[in-house]
Amino acid sequence: MTRKINLLLLLFSLIGGAIGFGIGEVLLHQLSGEVPSIVLIGLYFGILALCVGLSCLIAEMIKPRLNGSSWRQRYVGASWKLLVPATLVLLFALGTLLEFVYELNLNGAKQVKNIVFVIDDSGSMDVNDPNGDRYEATKMLIGKMDQDKEAAIVVFDDRVQLLQPFVRLKNQEVKNEVYSRLDEMEPMQGGTNFNLALNEAMEQIQGRSTSRRGTLVILLSDGFSEVDPSGVLREYQSSGVAVNTIGLGLDNPEGSELLKEIAAVTGGQYQDVSEADQLSFAFQKIYDNIGERTLVTERTGVTQNSSYYMILRIVFVILLGAALGLGLGVLFDNRHLAKSFSIGGATGGVLAGLLLEFGLSGADFPDGIIRLLACLILAAVIALFTLVVPVKDNQPRISERRGRFGGARSAGNAVGRRQGENQNRGF
Repeated sequence: MTRKINLLLLLFSLIGGAIGFGIGEVLLHQLSGEVPSIVLIGLYFGILALCVGLSCLIAEMIKPRLNGSSWRQRYVGASWKLLVPATLVLLFALGTLLEFVYELNLNGAKQVKNIVFVIDDSGSMDVNDPNGDRYEATKMLIGKMDQDKEAAIVVFDDRVQLLQPFVRLKNQEVKNEVYSRLDEMEPMQGGTNFNLALNEAMEQIQGRSTSRRGTLVILLSDGFSEVDPSGVLREYQSSGVAVNTIGLGLDNPEGSELLKEIAAVTGGQYQDVSEADQLSFAFQKIYDNIGERTLVTERTGVTQNSSYYMILRIVFVILLGAALGLGLGVLFDNRHLAKSFSIGGATGGVLAGLLLEFGLSGADFPDGIIRLLACLILAAVIALFTLVVPVKDNQPRISERRGRFGGARSAGNAVGRRQGENQNRGF
């Protein structure tokens, strides 16, 4: 048992980690919202493992420093057959499972899947939003919502209209139907009544509620309404539904104070928007904080600062790192390398998990750099850990090499030599 390192394998492992990161990022951005997140994250880790495994296999073929020349001569064909099962399949399966568990609401916090838009259509909106930017902002946000989310739209003045009951936004065709409802809506032009609007929204929520789907409300208004917040918001408080409020061009301080109170009572946020063309940014800000979470992206919403999910992410990345190391050991059919790589992968997983947990900020480019560093850490630590955990040399003994080329060995000795080699390798 010796401590050694294959510098070529280290270099190739880093290259494989960078390539896997690049492919994973493309999938993360192109398929987000189109493919369930548990499948997407499974693919991310599976492709990373495949690229690292392929690179390490090529490096050890070129320079068999860790596994020995007898492996290259006799068993490299088996390693090629094991490449996909030991890397892509293993990490895809484990990544999918861990992401599924990570998205479960095990600590009682529900991920927001349903959004109710409550939009003021009173007469004063002709002045504050003459071009209907509030509806364009609504369409913009609906267009960005994932296929597993649902939306409902309530418009109001001194009356209330359910413009769109809850509908799952499963494809573009459904979204286009929602857009058509908004485009064809007749102006209401009356006063402002928050009571009717919030009560209608809650009826829709209660009729659609499930134990696993969280809901939030976006209430947009430019006016003031006579309302008793403690009464109309009681159901929102008991159901844990946050009402995020947006005040558009509010000159009346009573109106802004009321919207602030509604948000504060329900656990939502208030935004003051002076011009209607800024509403898209206000809607986007709310959506960015609705409580999304995956193992490789920033956690938002009520679980953003959760110690439970912080620990869970780090532990799961440790398991993924250990699985990546184990897969490389299986790839080379060497239990000693499997042990070294697995411990190295777990150690790299600690560092990568901490980096993801405390480095992600929600900004695209910086978060991409954080994920790249996490992938490179995993790849590097696994390759370096043979300096820490020794591995057994798979090279045949000198006497065996002499016998192989001397031609004076009996059949029994040949069998003994093969058995001796097999004792130094495999599982």
